[in-house]
Amino acid sequence: MSRAVITGGAGFLGSHLCERLLKEGHEVVCVDNLVTGRTENIAHLMERGDFQLIRHDVSRPFEIEGPVDYVLHFASPASPIDYLELPIQTLKVGSLGTHNTLGLAKAKKARYLLASTSEVYGDPLEHPQKESYWGNVNPVGPRGVYDEAKRFAEAMAMAYHRAHDLEVRIVRIFNTYGPRMRLRDGRVVPAFIQQALNGEPMTVFGKGNQTRSFCYVDDLVEGIWRLLQSDLREPCNIGNPHEMTILEFAETIRAAVGSQSEILFKPLPVDDPQTRQPDITRARTVLGWEPKVPLAQGLESAIRYFRQALRERDG
Repeated sequence: MSRAVITGGAGFLGSHLCERLLKEGHEVVCVDNLVTGRTENIAHLMERGDFQLIRHDVSRPFEIEGPVDYVLHFASPASPIDYLELPIQTLKVGSLGTHNTLGLAKAKKARYLLASTSEVYGDPLEHPQKESYWGNVNPVGPRGVYDEAKRFAEAMAMAYHRAHDLEVRIVRIFNTYGPRMRLRDGRVVPAFIQQALNGEPMTVFGKGNQTRSFCYVDDLVEGIWRLLQSDLREPCNIGNPHEMTILEFAETIRAAVGSQSEILFKPLPVDDPQTRQPDITRARTVLGWEPKVPLAQGLESAIRYFRQALRERDG
């Protein structure tokens, strides 16, 4: 049985990855300081003999006893509400955390997968975004703490690949949604669903004509799994290329919920990207991957999850 270490494994994406690697027959060590991760996401795994939770901040050095075959670095605040509240921690986990996890992979001779982000493209001047695009990022703006942390992490990972011949994989994750997102996540999917379910105004920033592309979590995890098993050394976009405006998305969720919520327009946040659409040619040709879950089906699952979460929260 091979063994995988997943940092941030109690988070939204990390917990789904823990499940997938266990399903594929791997022993999983989840490392998480639970700043944005939640034990509820992995509670159903805690009694398994092939799963272990280590509560630790990977920005500080750590060791894992025994062999390790894979290191997947997913630890980081990932939504604006989190990384704007935790700017120093975000920069540390992207720099020191990446350094520490790369050191672990090097010591264990393990394959390393870095969770990067579409935010490395910033407010892109190229559309759709290919992996060859270098980005348009404001390093001193409020979003720079996340954008530059991930850009640095990519550079560090490739330095370890070139200097130490470490097997490195880099996934650039585009907007993803599904069960286990937090109610107070700050990203558009949980915000819109929660507002629609509560009959509250649905907050759209600017005029709502900025675009996003939404990938269901099961599709994303399948793409990450294929990348982990591949020989691809270059960064790889994983996301859904179906693009829609934020206003269209708000109207879609309102209709799916059956809500009468009004649309409330607010000023656009600083450096909010105007377009976001992945070019997934590399994923299609090298990994044989593309998203399969239609938006209506994915939203049905997400809405069901949030409806239950709101019931539990409100008693």
